[in-house]
Amino acid sequence: MADSTISTRIVEAFRQLTEQEAVKKGLSFIEQDHAQTIADQIALTEIPAPPFKEQQRAEDFMRRLQELRLEEVQMDPEGNVFGLRRGTGNGPRIFVSAHLDTVFPEGTDTTVRQKDGIMYAPGIGDDTRGLAELLAVVRALNEAGINTAGDILFGGTVGEEGAGDLRGVKAFFDGRSDIDAFVSMDGEGYDHITYLATGSFRYTITYKGPGGHSFGAFGTPSATHALGRAIAAIADLETPSQPKTTFSIGQVSGGTSVNAIAQEASMSVDLRSNDQQELEKLESRFLEIVKTARDDENTRWKDDRLQVEINRFGNRAPASQPADAPIVQIACAAVKSIGGQPKLGEPSSTDSNYPMSLGIPAITIGLGGDFGGAHTLEEWHNPKNGHLGIRKSFMTVLGLAGVEGVCEGLLKE
Repeated sequence: MADSTISTRIVEAFRQLTEQEAVKKGLSFIEQDHAQTIADQIALTEIPAPPFKEQQRAEDFMRRLQELRLEEVQMDPEGNVFGLRRGTGNGPRIFVSAHLDTVFPEGTDTTVRQKDGIMYAPGIGDDTRGLAELLAVVRALNEAGINTAGDILFGGTVGEEGAGDLRGVKAFFDGRSDIDAFVSMDGEGYDHITYLATGSFRYTITYKGPGGHSFGAFGTPSATHALGRAIAAIADLETPSQPKTTFSIGQVSGGTSVNAIAQEASMSVDLRSNDQQELEKLESRFLEIVKTARDDENTRWKDDRLQVEINRFGNRAPASQPADAPIVQIACAAVKSIGGQPKLGEPSSTDSNYPMSLGIPAITIGLGGDFGGAHTLEEWHNPKNGHLGIRKSFMTVLGLAGVEGVCEGLLKE
């Protein structure tokens, strides 16, 4: 983002912030605090947090928030944990979070190994590093004795990954209207800012029929044959490159034996787009294919016993906001204030999707250090220069919430 795109008001506010001794103290402390951040990252990584089973890690994270003297620390009914760092009452209320869950199933070994300064473990980066950096931001605010104008909720959300379908942020925001902005700490690149949201629908499609012996019951409609018809037709779908719209069949299962007509066969399907209308168009074509495959398999054998069950288990709304929205400008100014060059990312699917779809200013900002192998057992994180991500988040929070006696929260144009 060019300097001219960041408003004079925000540029001047960040100049004033960076001149404050308390802010300088906080930025210096963040680098000195490196060892504690790594200790938190390792400890949290080694507490498994499989999809829908995040409670053990959530309880540990809640304890850490309490030790940082946040107020009203709690776990909500969905499993999110958060606490309040109260401002002076003269600014907006911000929710800053990282997600507690990982993609790895129960039983995965999450022991952290270290070699040549690099840490290896499933979930060491996504998003356990985000949780550790969030704690570091709170420590820096406390150490520097900074009084923000606005209230800040710091917390961890559940259900960001996979079938979790953003259940944590959905539960948090549903029924409340007191949050003025949302920041998710997630993803690689301390200078990276995601401000656009890719939407998705996720389905499980299951064909069910009578089954039978492959020879003796030949002529009976087959669940796997119907599934194959659907897969072939889905593979031939054409989607626009702009707005980017995609489809993927991620998992396939079915049948019981080589010499049995399958009674059941299923697939999981991911449909995505950066545009709600295109996503709905793709969904309509997809559902037509699914039903046609059932009908064609029944017609082939002059039967009507094959059925299809359609289960949509994921619904993430696409959303957008201008590249020069105040929250984006603030994040860009924060990156520049620590010597970086902000990079506005392509649309992505993150916790920010949901608040953004509600019209709440929301961004996902990247983390410090280098990352690799996300969502694999070989995931790794190199924390070298990791303090840059924490410093960027620290400055973003100050710009959003404002600092008493220095600048107001900068969200308002």
